[in-house]
Amino acid sequence: MKVLVTGAAGFIGMHVAQRLLGRGDTVVGLDNLNDYYDVNLKLARLAELQKDPAFAFHRIDIVDPTALEHLIAKEGFESIVHLAAQAGVRYSLTNPHAYIQSNITGFLNVLEACRKHPVKHLVYASSSSVYGGNTKLPFVETDNVDHPVSLYAVTKKSNELMAHSYSHLFGIPTTGLRFFTVYGPWGRPDMALFIFTRAILAGQPIDIFNHGNMQRDFTYIDDVAQGVVAMLDRPPVANADFSAMSDPAHSWAPYQVLNIGNNGPAALLDYVDAIERSLRRKAERNYLPMQPGDVQATFADTSLLTRSTGVAPKTTIESGVQRFVDWYRAYYAQ
Repeated sequence: MKVLVTGAAGFIGMHVAQRLLGRGDTVVGLDNLNDYYDVNLKLARLAELQKDPAFAFHRIDIVDPTALEHLIAKEGFESIVHLAAQAGVRYSLTNPHAYIQSNITGFLNVLEACRKHPVKHLVYASSSSVYGGNTKLPFVETDNVDHPVSLYAVTKKSNELMAHSYSHLFGIPTTGLRFFTVYGPWGRPDMALFIFTRAILAGQPIDIFNHGNMQRDFTYIDDVAQGVVAMLDRPPVANADFSAMSDPAHSWAPYQVLNIGNNGPAALLDYVDAIERSLRRKAERNYLPMQPGDVQATFADTSLLTRSTGVAPKTTIESGVQRFVDWYRAYYAQ
């Protein structure tokens, strides 16, 4: 299969591309290589992918509809995994326009390209952030998600709505994946694991928000990549008997959304403890109030993923954190 992976130089993009290549697919990656975080890390991820002759890379911004459509028209992809986006909840508080440009306009360009050059399946990144102010745990795809608490969440919910309209109007099979706090080797420097590890090794304090009273459904990157590829092989089909009142995760159109999480949240302080054990160092902890746009707890119900694919998350926090720390020490020679 020939697959386009947008955001291929990103954290999840790299691992999904590796998994596709590992099973013999031809992968074309695109990325704009922006400087939201260290570009050298993105280039290093690309260097890993470029070791495989079945991988090709194009530096393209999805906000450029002409360049994007030209690539899709030329290559004739069977499927697309769309992961390119402006990430981060906190960054959206100070740079909102970046999210509208990349996550809304950019996604529209992807949908339009798929309309003009049909693919068998468009899989795209949504986020656990769409659950917003929900307090009922675990989060299930049938939950109401109309109360976002960040602009980032707004853009991801908008992606789901946009995808549904294109699935309905043009028959494009679309699957939105709500990722839950992905972590692991080659991770993003703006994520807690990276920030905490770097600070502890430097002997600097770490900021712990809501005074540590937080839980996250930390999901290891290999489990995420496995789920993405498994779903890519299972495009949704239209359900003529669908009732919108019974299941907002599916549709009369070839459309679906589902969670990819660990199906078991961990306390933030337990996560910090695991990092300390892996580093064999204690952190100086700076306890702070809750940050705007943040939520106290996330918890994914992953039964739909397991029923659909047989995939179930299996990596423990202890194991996943240790693998990240091993990678971090090797990559940064620490």
